[in-house]
Amino acid sequence: MSETETGRIVLVTGGARSGKSTFAENLAAKSGARVAYIATAQVYDEEMRFRVSLHQKRRPGNWQTYEAPFDAGNAIQAASEKNEVLLFDCITLYLSNLLCSLPEGELADQDRIYALTSQKIGELVSAAQMAAASGRTVIFVTNEVGAGIVPENKLSRIYRDISGLANQQLARAASDVFAVIAGIPVNIKALA
Repeated sequence: MSETETGRIVLVTGGARSGKSTFAENLAAKSGARVAYIATAQVYDEEMRFRVSLHQKRRPGNWQTYEAPFDAGNAIQAASEKNEVLLFDCITLYLSNLLCSLPEGELADQDRIYALTSQKIGELVSAAQMAAASGRTVIFVTNEVGAGIVPENKLSRIYRDISGLANQQLARAASDVFAVIAGIPVNIKALA
């Protein structure tokens, strides 16, 4: 399958500073089509402001940005009306936003968090499948957070677990899954 082919879902994963966002941006740009960038980051401090700025500087000025820290399924639907390629960056920030929005009492209910994560990712998959059915390409960027040490606190372990489960859910729906390591992308779904 060509990297620029339309009507599909693509998942790009990797560790921190692996080059996954740059690869996804290049994949979107190579299409030559109108691109929508669906941004999930929220700027709460200078470190995040710096990271967002790096991403903004790399993006072409003609890409349309949709801010979607929470209601990302609707952002995918809206973006697919005017654009052929949708770049969603990133799933793990989206999940972080979801966790941080929950009342403190709900953070103790792991079953509820797992179910909510599955529901929210299911909504993204459904929106992406509808977009792909109409010839759009949807590229999801996510972090591979489960390859490191076991986190010390419970909330971090829950975050690691829901990120892994979300990545599996997205990978099942994707036609291509790229793992990016040291800036080198490998289509692991093609190898499976």
